[in-house]
Amino acid sequence: MVIQHKQLQGKGMFYVGQDGAILAEMVYTMAPNKMIIEHTEVDESLEGKGVGKQLVHTAVEYARTHNIKIVPLCPFAKSVLDKMTEWQDVLA
Repeated sequence: MVIQHKQLQGKGMFYVGQDGAILAEMVYTMAPNKMIIEHTEVDESLEGKGVGKQLVHTAVEYARTHNIKIVPLCPFAKSVLDKMTEWQDVLA
């Protein structure tokens, strides 16, 4: 599964696409030195395959690489980050 990244004018998303359709996405807004995760959605065809968690992990790696912090407003992303203590170094 390939997670792609798109960013434009302070907004962005990590997503999984197929045949031009987005099957999973995690949408965020950038603030100074922060990524604010607003929403995560996974198509029912991918449910139960850990795609949502992979999207959050990709955001964590992005935050580490770019030395920014994550603010998880999305309840799903927050629950994943609460469980994965090894990823909490990126929380604002």
